Amino acid sequence: MISEQTSPETKGVTVEVLGTVDLAGEITGMEGRQLRMRRVTIDPGGVFGPIHDHQGRPGTVYILEGTITDHRNGIATDYGPGLGWPEDRHTTHWLENRGSASAVEISVDVVMKE
Repeated sequence: MISEQTSPETKGVTVEVLGTVDLAGEITGMEGRQLRMRRVTIDPGGVFGPIHDHQGRPGTVYILEGTITDHRNGIATDYGPGLGWPEDRHTTHWLENRGSASAVEISVDVVMKE
């Protein structure tokens, strides 16, 4: 287990982009942004870090398999299949898989086009 006071680096994480939508033609004022959906797999003992915020990159997460621990504001919260969380401008966090099986999430967010 990693201390709440540390800012761990990413390890044991696989990210697959499932789809994107260019928002410039969809919503006025969204030029340069896209809606993105990803499948994120975190291996046992894996970390999705370092600590990061979601200012200008709002999204939502849904857990498909396993359990992901979300660390924010000094509080660790476990989320299992069928659960998830919002990521808004007030979100500053990092994630880890403390379990013995891989954890899989679907993450949907609005990001700047690459």
